[in-house]
Amino acid sequence: MSAISAFLPPDFDATRPLGLIAGQGIYPLLIARTARNCGLKVKLIAFEEETSPELVEYFPDPDRRVLLVGQLGRMLKTLREFECGYALMAGQISPRRLFKGLHPDIKAAQILFSLKRRNAETIFGAIAAEIEKIGIRLLDARALLDAHMAVEGCMTGGSFPVDDEYLTHGIQIARECARLDIGQGCVCRKGTVLAVEAFEGTDEMLRRAGNFKTDHAFFVKTVKTDQDYRFDVPCFGLRTLETMREAGLTAAALEAGRVIMLDKTAVLQQARTWGINLLGFA
Repeated sequence: MSAISAFLPPDFDATRPLGLIAGQGIYPLLIARTARNCGLKVKLIAFEEETSPELVEYFPDPDRRVLLVGQLGRMLKTLREFECGYALMAGQISPRRLFKGLHPDIKAAQILFSLKRRNAETIFGAIAAEIEKIGIRLLDARALLDAHMAVEGCMTGGSFPVDDEYLTHGIQIARECARLDIGQGCVCRKGTVLAVEAFEGTDEMLRRAGNFKTDHAFFVKTVKTDQDYRFDVPCFGLRTLETMREAGLTAAALEAGRVIMLDKTAVLQQARTWGINLLGFA
């Protein structure tokens, strides 16, 4: 186990540059800040219309590149130019990009053509393989975010307002959906499944669930049994919390040690303010 993070490999070499492949939101910014605080050398690969301008400006010109989504060949070339020993994927790329707004170069087109199924696991798995082919180790996407992981127990304090029987049912449904590669979350109410997460993502699922009676309803976020933690790690942040509030949901269960709570301190503070209960389960 690395002294820097429990999610880094034991032989992690802190002297080698880390290539941060950054999508949307605060997630990659948290990684960048923590990495710098730990004295790591970080280089940024950002994407037009996806990566936040704040993150791009956080890096000096020599340490950043902004690409179009789909320029895989250029991304690999950039990682080599930066002399990265490691890479880390953080932040979502809009799912719609798979169908509109993608700019695949020859390398990306070759990969997409070879895939019989196109989903997060197959696409990012293929990208991970290409990164490691050039001798760069792709890290666990939870690395450096130890302080932002869900932990067991009611993280907002007090007791969780869902009966154990219904909670167990919701967790079982979420895990089965994840196993079947449908999605990583669901909303249940008293043993009834109101909505499951699919391609549209968490927030749209929560909005759909809000169309039903939501008293005693709760959201569950989990991972696959064989989850590849190098990519597609489930996250829960302020935006999801706000969507829950708008949908009338006041409880969420997150798998401990596996779901990242983006800016955890702020999330817990806001959840308490809004009366939303957050539980970590094993």
